[in-house]
Amino acid sequence: MALLTILTYPDPRLHTVAKPVAVVDERIRQLIADMTETMYDAKGIGLAATQVDVHERVIVIDVSEEHNQPLALINPVIEWASSDRIKGEEGCLSVPGIYDGVERAHQVRVSALDPDGQPITIEAEGLESICLQHEIDHLQGKVFVEHLSFLKRTRIRSKILKAQRESQR
Repeated sequence: MALLTILTYPDPRLHTVAKPVAVVDERIRQLIADMTETMYDAKGIGLAATQVDVHERVIVIDVSEEHNQPLALINPVIEWASSDRIKGEEGCLSVPGIYDGVERAHQVRVSALDPDGQPITIEAEGLESICLQHEIDHLQGKVFVEHLSFLKRTRIRSKILKAQRESQR
């Protein structure tokens, strides 16, 4: 396994729409293993392949208390989302140090393939639902800050670019 480099907003590659995985093979399973290791190392609860500059529809999440129940989904699709909404503080490994309220569906049903290429369906609510929606957004080229106002996005972009400039000095 290997740690992967996580792209940081506003990197334009984060807006690339991921392509479906055609074949679930050893390369995809290795990507899942590397993404899972990277997510745990970064103290995250989810990671999309887009965030590590691989533009294929693969996500990993782990919302368990012990961080020992990783879930990998290939070609995930939200089949259903509840009309009841919840607003929670979201953060993102690609937008370090930034947290803000985002409104999302309280419950979702997601269909996907597992690492063996078998079809699975996940019914999720609460934090797991939010995490799935957040990571699937990444596969569609959308970062969570795009759910925020233009003013907030502009401030976040400026703050991150300033921090990047200062770290390069």
